Amino acid sequence: MTGTTERWRELAAQTSGVSAADLDRLWGELPTVRAADILGEWQGAAFRTGHPLCRALDQSRWHGKTFVSTMDAKPLICRAEDGTLFSNLELGGGEATLWDIEFRGEVTATMVYDGRAVFDHFKRLDDNTLMGIMNGRPELVLAGGEFFYFLLERS
Repeated sequence: MTGTTERWRELAAQTSGVSAADLDRLWGELPTVRAADILGEWQGAAFRTGHPLCRALDQSRWHGKTFVSTMDAKPLICRAEDGTLFSNLELGGGEATLWDIEFRGEVTATMVYDGRAVFDHFKRLDDNTLMGIMNGRPELVLAGGEFFYFLLERS
């Protein structure tokens, strides 16, 4: 896993030009995770592939995600002007739930948005670091046929 961890860190540190193909290879090497095992607060960042959601999340001051329970997930924790954190219900179309769902032939933790046809699938680098792929209706999540990739680190 050392090579995987090094590749992860390199891709996460890039400020632009991250390849979706490199991220897909990395995803394939990571172990799945159960929904019940990722409860808690997570700080997020986008892998800089050029996907339009990178810019949109920056503009919304996306901070991360909070998984209170499998039935209470907050997908878009953002930072207000005064520095406080809040769940951006408008941007996310509501909140979400966590399930173990099959994606690319593996069952892994998946956040299902309440108000949008969007799914965030997760795999783990370690107990405190997750990789996410946003999936769903193509017009909502795909850009040039590519998914949105992000990372989460336990707060």
